[in-house]
Amino acid sequence: MVGSDSTHAQPGGGLVRASDADRDQTVEALAAASAEGRLSLEEYSERSEAARTARTRGDLASLTSDLPEPAPADAAPADASITAVLGNESRKGPWVVPPYLAVTSVLGDCHLEMQQAVISQHVTTIDATVRFGAVTIYVPDGVDVRMSGRAVLGAKSSELRGEPRPGAPVLVVRCDVLCGAITVRRPTWLMERARHKGQPRGASHEG
Repeated sequence: MVGSDSTHAQPGGGLVRASDADRDQTVEALAAASAEGRLSLEEYSERSEAARTARTRGDLASLTSDLPEPAPADAAPADASITAVLGNESRKGPWVVPPYLAVTSVLGDCHLEMQQAVISQHVTTIDATVRFGAVTIYVPDGVDVRMSGRAVLGAKSSELRGEPRPGAPVLVVRCDVLCGAITVRRPTWLMERARHKGQPRGASHEG
């Protein structure tokens, strides 16, 4: 564990007080490392808890010092973003999920249904931003969902039950909520019935 007076402080920033954004960024890096198999679930749990209570940037840096530097983020293609402003947006059926997806809801509602989605990559990252709106992600059983980020006057929650299956796809949901909600939940029985029948589901359902 890292003490408050870390001896690994980096010049020019190691002793600077950590912000909430610094802590969130470290937790996200740890989640990605765990998804890649670099950290066990126990190590991820221990380090992420330490990150949430870290006092300085040096404390945070020591938690990722044995991990490779994250690759520079490429600009997301235009079709890797979903935005709902004063309205509703959804993705359902056999849609292709990109490795990175930015979802924004401003006074709107976004629904992402993953139970029939085509997911080629092992790790999928969703940056979800909500302002007076909602984002709901429907995930089938067995997927490894890891949520991070913050909710101010709102909520972020996972309603999934049970443990992820070994080698399951990893869904990293990075949340930024103000007066709204981001929820990860199982598909409803109506969705499952439509999927088993192989017929498109009507748009009138609510989860």
